[in-house]
Amino acid sequence: MDDSEPSVPFLDLSLQYQELKAEIDTAVASIFASTSFIMGPAVEEFEQAFARYCGAKHCVSLHSGTAALHLALLAMNIGPGDEVITAANSFIATAEAISFCGATPRLVDVDETANIDVRQIESAINQRTKAILPVHLYGQPADMDGIVALAKAHGLFILEDACQAHGAMYKGRRVGTFGNATCFSFYPGKNLGAAGDGGAVVTNDAAIAEKVRLLRNHGSVKKYHHEMIGHNFRLDTIQAAILKIKLPHLDEWNERRSKIASRYDQHIGNLSAITGPVTAPGREPVFHLYVIEAQRREVIEKVFREENISYGIHYPVPIHRQPAYAFLGQPVGTFPRTEMLAGRILSLPMYPELTVAQQDRVLRALEKAASLVAAI
Repeated sequence: MDDSEPSVPFLDLSLQYQELKAEIDTAVASIFASTSFIMGPAVEEFEQAFARYCGAKHCVSLHSGTAALHLALLAMNIGPGDEVITAANSFIATAEAISFCGATPRLVDVDETANIDVRQIESAINQRTKAILPVHLYGQPADMDGIVALAKAHGLFILEDACQAHGAMYKGRRVGTFGNATCFSFYPGKNLGAAGDGGAVVTNDAAIAEKVRLLRNHGSVKKYHHEMIGHNFRLDTIQAAILKIKLPHLDEWNERRSKIASRYDQHIGNLSAITGPVTAPGREPVFHLYVIEAQRREVIEKVFREENISYGIHYPVPIHRQPAYAFLGQPVGTFPRTEMLAGRILSLPMYPELTVAQQDRVLRALEKAASLVAAI
């Protein structure tokens, strides 16, 4: 590699800002001029727009995706002694939100799409189970038909974790309206990202929406009058304004991601010892992450470092192997597919502005790594 050749970043947020700079700067300047920093008009405007986008009746914005998961569970009256079934293969925030409520995560292994394996959910249900919390991991929709059927059969809530799946489709319908509520994150690197932390609960249930609104603002409807003990989990007006500007571009950005993913798919299909993501029929992912599975991940990592290509691993340590969740008492081997993936997955550069030349460098590096693995 030519040492003067620029790196291929895993993610470049500056390009998206430059695309919308004039509009964003004007909106931010307007908020500074009005000083409506908390619960300004842009907050409700964004909530209404995002609810329409998801095809839902209500959207309540919050300061993070983790807060969204936490408050949605509280709004479903999840508490001490309850169990919530979720995937072992996820970012820890999914399990943390359950723990914040005093409930216990009941982990389940994943299927070939890296999402919760519906075939294993029923055996995890017991008298303490109150909800199923599927994660649309990497922007790949989970098996919602199977999850909805199980929830109906056992009288359980469904909370969708769509923190990585803004705009993803399941059988022609956006994720976000299959369960009792759905949570989104607007962390800067997400498909719809703010300029800081942000999140939202989307729901068709007016009671859930109202309770989340109360909980996010100290349990208050009227200033200094508090109906319940709540939190300070509001979304800043500046973040809402930025998200409102970005939302109309989301589908186009997702389409660009899909085209990059298709190009990756075509080339990776010809490589030995490397496989691309699996998308089940009837599902349209939005490729928040493009995650490959490699028999010798360390070889790809070495080649990428040599070629100045950034990458990620999502996630290297499963939830049940984290020290924070050692109390669950789930030893190595409990979730074999999750544990196998943790040692083999690698996330390729993926963002809408990734150029063809940059994609070519990634693909050449993968070809080089595949050749090295074949020679071992």
